[in-house]
Amino acid sequence: MNVKKLVSLQISNLHYSSTHKAFIMKKKTLVLSLFLMLSGLLSAQTPGGGISPEMLRQIEGAQSQNPAYKALANAIASNKIDDLAKNYKNLGQVDTYFSVETPKQSIHDQQSSGRCWMFSGLNVLRANFAKAHQDSMRVEFSQSYLFFYDQLEKANLMLQGVIDCAKKPMDDARVKFFFRNPIGDGGTFCGVADLAEKYGLVPMSVMPETFSSDNTSQMQKMISSKLREYGLELRKMVTDGKKAAAIRQRKTEMLGTIYHMLTLTVGEPVKEFSYTFRNKSGKAVGEARKYTPLEFYKATVGGPINGTFIMVMNDPRRPFHKTYEVEYDRHTYDGHNWKYLNLPMEEIAQLAIASLKDGRKLYSSYDVGKQLDRKRGYLDTDNYDYSSLFGTVFGMSKAQRIETYDSGSTHAMTLTAVDLDAEGNPLKWKVENSWGSSYGQDGYLIMTNNWFSEYMFRLVVNKQYASDEILKQADQKPLMVMPEDPLFLPDSM
Repeated sequence: MNVKKLVSLQISNLHYSSTHKAFIMKKKTLVLSLFLMLSGLLSAQTPGGGISPEMLRQIEGAQSQNPAYKALANAIASNKIDDLAKNYKNLGQVDTYFSVETPKQSIHDQQSSGRCWMFSGLNVLRANFAKAHQDSMRVEFSQSYLFFYDQLEKANLMLQGVIDCAKKPMDDARVKFFFRNPIGDGGTFCGVADLAEKYGLVPMSVMPETFSSDNTSQMQKMISSKLREYGLELRKMVTDGKKAAAIRQRKTEMLGTIYHMLTLTVGEPVKEFSYTFRNKSGKAVGEARKYTPLEFYKATVGGPINGTFIMVMNDPRRPFHKTYEVEYDRHTYDGHNWKYLNLPMEEIAQLAIASLKDGRKLYSSYDVGKQLDRKRGYLDTDNYDYSSLFGTVFGMSKAQRIETYDSGSTHAMTLTAVDLDAEGNPLKWKVENSWGSSYGQDGYLIMTNNWFSEYMFRLVVNKQYASDEILKQADQKPLMVMPEDPLFLPDSM
C-alpha cells in the first residue's frame, strides 16, 4: 500500500468538525504527520543497507536512559570485562578431589609457541612408558627435536601441494589454502604419530629448547615468506612444462634452504646420543648406552602408534556415528590425514572414563579460552555472567557456535583424571596443561562436566577401550571434509 492511499484511508475515517475550516486544518495536520512518520520508516536505512541518519537516531534512542547505565559504562570503560562479569557466587574453593586419577608427571611449558598438540601427544607417550615399567622408569621427550622435522615436513607438504595444484588458478580454494598457510606450529595427535614413527624420538636432555622453538612467530614468518616465493617458482616450472625430475630436484634444493634455516633457529637434529634411564626420583636405572632416535623410539614407545588409536570428536552440526576425514590435515605429505568418528558427548565421556580407570592419560582438545578463570585454573560455564553485564543473552548452541566460527578446538591438553558420582556419572575433569607448573592448579586445569560438554571437541583413545560397535563405525569409509571448516583448524594455543 503506498503512502498516498494510506493517507486517503485515514482521512475517510475522520469525524467532521463543526466547521469546514476546522476539518481542513485537521486534514492538513494528519497528512503531514503521516507523511513524516512513513518517510521516517522508509528512510530508516539507506537503499544499499547502510546506516542512515534516521536509523542512527533510532539506534541512539534505544539506549537506556537509566542513571545506573552511566555508572555501568564508567565501570566497564575503566576495568577488565572479566573482572566485572565474574560470578562471585562461583568463587568458592576449587574441589581438587578426583575419584579416578592417573599418576602425576612433570609439567612442561610450550612458551610462546602453538605446539600444544605436540606437548600433549608426548605427555601421553611418556605416561605410557612409565605405566609399562610400573613407574620404575620415566622419560622426558624432546619437543624441539620432533618440531624440527614437523616444520621440514610441513614445508614439503606445502611445496608438493603447490606442485599438485599448479595447473589450477591462483584463486582456486586449494591453491589459496597452501599459499595462505604455508607452514604453522599447530597440529593434532596424528602428527605426533607420523613424525615419531618416521624420525624417532630423543630425550629432552640431548636436544633442549631454543629461543625460536619457544618463540616461533618470527621464524615462521621468514620460512613462510620463502615458501611462498618457492611456490611461485614451482608453479611456473609446471606450467612451463618442465620435467617431473627437474621439478623434484629443484624442490629438494629448496628444502635444503629450509633445513638450513631450521638448523639456525631450532638446532641441528640429534643423530646419535648416549642416555641413561632414571626413576621418578632421578636415580639412574641401568647403564648408559648409545641410541639413534629410531632406536630410542623403539625402546620407549615400542611398536607403531598408528593403528592403535581412534580419534573421536563431538560435532553436533553433523550426524553422529559417522566417520569423517579432513583433506590435507596432516603433517607429512606421505602421512595420515586426520580421521575421526563423530560421537555424542556422553559416549566420548565413557571412552575417556574407561581409559582413565586403567591408568591411561588421553590426548584431548578444547576451546580453552571460554569461561576460563586463569587465576584458579578453573573452567565452568558459570564463571562469568556476561549476559547480566551487557544486558543481552548469549544464546547460541554448541553447533551454532561452531558454524559461525565463535567456538572451535583451539588448545590440546592431556586428560588425566575424572571425578564420578555414585552412579558413575562424571562431575568434573582434570587436564595436564603445557603452560608451566605455576599456571592454574600447579600446571593443571580443572573443568566441570557442564563446561566439558560445551567446549571439549577431540579425544584420542586407545582402541582397547572402545566397543566393537564403535570400532566398526570408526572403520567406515570416511566422508571427506575441507580443511577450511571452522572446526578443523589445528590445535595451536
